[in-house]
Amino acid sequence: MDFNFFMPVRLVSGKNTVAGNSALLKPLGGRCLIVTGASSARLSGALDDIIAALQKEGIAYDIFDGIGQNPLISACHSAGARARAFEADFIVGIGGGSPLDAAKAVAIYATNADLQPTDIYKRVYKNAPLPLVLIGTTAGTGSEVTGVSVLTVDETGRKKSIVGPDCYAKIAFADPKYTYSVPYDITVSTGLDAFSHGVEAWFTPKCTGVSKCFAVKGIPMLWSALKTLHLSYELPAKPVRDELYFGSLYTGLAINACGTAFPHPLGYILTENYGVPHGKACAVFLPPFLRRAHKYEPQKLAELLALLQTDLETLCKAIAGQIGLPNIHITQGQATQYAERWVAESPRNFDSSPGGLTVNEARELLANINN
Repeated sequence: MDFNFFMPVRLVSGKNTVAGNSALLKPLGGRCLIVTGASSARLSGALDDIIAALQKEGIAYDIFDGIGQNPLISACHSAGARARAFEADFIVGIGGGSPLDAAKAVAIYATNADLQPTDIYKRVYKNAPLPLVLIGTTAGTGSEVTGVSVLTVDETGRKKSIVGPDCYAKIAFADPKYTYSVPYDITVSTGLDAFSHGVEAWFTPKCTGVSKCFAVKGIPMLWSALKTLHLSYELPAKPVRDELYFGSLYTGLAINACGTAFPHPLGYILTENYGVPHGKACAVFLPPFLRRAHKYEPQKLAELLALLQTDLETLCKAIAGQIGLPNIHITQGQATQYAERWVAESPRNFDSSPGGLTVNEARELLANINN
């Protein structure tokens, strides 16, 4: 049996982990740029904590808080220029998936002044990125532990990923208390994103050995927490928040090794064109994904259902009940264009799905989105 695994991030978890481990920052340098969004880092308390840690270690800092949802490469490019102007030695990213993914790009732009915004997709540059520290404030993307950064191209509004060893953090501080201020609807959406990571990874051919261990650990944690959210329709208690956050890290480790399947690229279409939050957009396609697994991967599906102590239809109905999808009409022509785009740009996601997925099958899923 092959046993290959690569995950170079130093993950430091637990309560008050930033304050308790500030000494880890000192070897990274004497100046840093903090990359974040407009509010989540402040509301969560993470920004105050990292500033206190930097001050304790005598590290100067500057803050770039211009990262929005679905981070634009232009914003990342501007932050890279800001890091150079400040002469930053390392980058700290704070937030949900958008600021964390953006920080990975900023670290690359910061050391390569000649890169134009779209050049980052060529994956060729002269200088190594700045060291990167990540602090998550949502329980969803698992970006803290992955070598992936999902960015949005300004001109097209399309999401496009960069992947590689240069996208890993040196250190990830994982403290679930930073998720306690997240509103209910975002908590559900990010939880569905993390659950999608686990389920999609589960059915890829790479989900064996160590990567499967992460999925086995994370998927039930997330499902238990999501069921609690769905039944209460209230903000979760701290133990449920903790379960969601650590579950998202486990499934983040799973997709880091296995990748995702077709719900993710098809979900991007709903986010880009119809404003559906990323996690819910991916979850829209989980029921048809699971039904394909019933046909093409029945043994894997049976094992997953046993793990979750449920049956296929109950699982599919429960997922659909947490999405609240608006009425979306996608014509056959639009559906064909969307499907052909993803077959061209990311065939691996289709190929690694149960039974594969053809352009025609993807088109039908999109054209019948509300059925």
